[in-house]
Order: sequence, then C-alpha cells, then structure tokens
Amino acid sequence: MSMLTPPGMGRRYRITGSKYPRMRRPRRRGRWTLAAIASAAALGMVGWGTLQLIDVFSGGGDTAAATSPACSPSASASASAGGRKTGSGAKPPAPGKITVNVFNATPRSGLAKDTADELKKRGFKIGEVGNATKEYDKKVRGTGLLLGRTTALDTSLPVLATQLGGAEKRADARKDAKVDLILGTAFKKLAPKATATRALDRLSHPSPAPKPSGSNCR
Repeated sequence: MSMLTPPGMGRRYRITGSKYPRMRRPRRRGRWTLAAIASAAALGMVGWGTLQLIDVFSGGGDTAAATSPACSPSASASASAGGRKTGSGAKPPAPGKITVNVFNATPRSGLAKDTADELKKRGFKIGEVGNATKEYDKKVRGTGLLLGRTTALDTSLPVLATQLGGAEKRADARKDAKVDLILGTAFKKLAPKATATRALDRLSHPSPAPKPSGSNCR
C-alpha cells in the first residue's frame, strides 16, 4: 500500500505509480475580466477618434455651423435689421422731424443765428435762438453740447451730432421732443455739408455686422 493511500481504503482505493499529483493555483478570472474591459474601452476611443477625423476632413463641420444659432437665418435677419436701427430699436428720425434750439455759450456774437440758419438749410426745424443760460454760458469747453430728453440719446441727438463733430450728448429732465445745441468755446463752424450728409447716411444705413471670427456660415 502506498503512503498516499488513505487509511482503511487500501483495497478499493489505492494510489499507484511513481508520479505525485500536483495542485494548481486557482485561476484569477478577475484579471482577465479587467483586461477585457480595458481593451474594449481602448478600441472604443480609437473608433470615436477615427470618426471625428473623418467628420472634419469630409466637411462635417458645415452641418454644425448650419445648425448653429449664430448661423441661423433668423439670427442673420435680426443682425441685419438691428444694423439699420438705433439703440432704442427705432430708425433715426429725419432732420425735418427734429426741432433744434440753438444757444451761444461763447463770447462771439451772432454765432447762434448763423448756425441756426445753416441747420435750417440742411433740413432741421429751428426753435429758440439766443445766448446760453448762466448754467452753460462760457462753461462748454468743447465744440458743443447736445441736450434732449432720455429717449433723444438714441434718436434725435445722434442725427444732430452728424452736423457737429466732437459734441457731447447729454439727457436732461425735459418732457418735450425739442433738443438744444449749445455752442462751446471750441466751436468754429458746422461740419461741411458733404461730410455731414455722409455721416447721416451711415447712421441711417450702417454696414451689416461682420460674421463672427472663424465662422463657417455660408
């Protein structure tokens, strides 16, 4: 009986031979599972990257640009419409719808009347003409000061400013739609008529807004 034969089982169960059984370590299936998952993830990333490259070189970016809000027809229409309007959302009024009071805040006499006459020739309506009040007399350092109610900052005053370069625009508490042109110490004369006409045309019909940098809009 072999030494490996369990006691009491010598006759029915006998281990014979010169080779001893070897015990194997249990297989670690967890490692193989993790390796398989990692391989699948890596293959997925490679596939996704390949699809992205194909999309770029085949012009797939145009589709995204076409569906982008910035490239949509409604956005383009809004930008185009907004370019023709002032900040208040309304088109600037014509000179004939603006009544201008002209006041002289300089020591030179007759300046308000001469300026008012020239503005009338250019289509503006003329209201009061005379010397500035003590609040502004000899206190306007620039070419002029344009005053009006708050809504005039985006309507009447920009139109009047096309006739006088460098004038300051300011709102006050008045209720009527008239605007004031207070001539400052730096004033010499109104802008040349041709220059003022071009400025007024640009104000009424500005160039369309440029497309965003790097845009694929077509």
